Amino acid sequence: MDIELARSNMIEQQIRTWEVLDMDVLELLNEIHREDFMPDEYKDLSFADIRIPLGHEQTTMSPKVEARLLQSIALQADDTVLEVGTGCGYLTTLLAKSAKQVKSIDVYPDFITSANDKILKAEINNIELESADAYDLLDRTEKYDVIVFTASLPKMDERFLNLLNDNGRIFAILGESPAMEACVLTKQSETNYSRKSFFEIDLPALIGAKQKEAFEF
Repeated sequence: MDIELARSNMIEQQIRTWEVLDMDVLELLNEIHREDFMPDEYKDLSFADIRIPLGHEQTTMSPKVEARLLQSIALQADDTVLEVGTGCGYLTTLLAKSAKQVKSIDVYPDFITSANDKILKAEINNIELESADAYDLLDRTEKYDVIVFTASLPKMDERFLNLLNDNGRIFAILGESPAMEACVLTKQSETNYSRKSFFEIDLPALIGAKQKEAFEF
C-alpha cells in the first residue's frame, strides 16, 4: 500500500468532504501519522472510514470524526486540555500538537501503557497520561480550558462543567443510540453555558456514565 497516497485520499475524500476545511487541522493530519497508533493487525485499515477495534470492546473514532472534533473545539496554543478516553493515543497526540498541555485518562491501564509507548516514539512531551475513571476527577481541584470526551454521554453531567476555566469548552457526544449529537458546550459564567451542535453520530457510551448521571445539564 502507498501510505502517503492513502493518507492523501483520506484527507481529500473523507475529511474535506465532511466540511473540515481548517488548514491547521488538515496539515496536522499530514504531520501525525495515524498508522503509527493503530493496533498492528489493523494498520492496513488506518485510513479507512471506520472505527478500528482497540480491545475491551472499545474502538477509535473514524478519521473524519477526529478531524471534525479538532475543528469544532478550535484549540489555541495556550489551552490546557483534559481528554477522557485515551484509547490508542492518536487523538491525544493531535490535541497535544495544538495545545499547551494535555492530560489524558483511560480506565484501562493497558491502553495507557500502549499509548505512552507510541507518544514517546512521536517525541511529544506535553502529555500526561493516567489510568483513572472520569468521575474520579470530580473531587480534584484541577481546571482545564477544554475537555474532550471520546465516548458518548446520555446527558451532560454538570459536574464536569465545573472542571472548566472561565470561557472553557467541552466537546461531548450526547444522547442515546442511535440519536446522538456532537456538541460543544461553552462556559459563559459560573451558572450559564451555551451549547452548539455540530453533527449527528452514534458512539458507545462512556463506561459508568449511565450509572453516574445524577447531575445533569
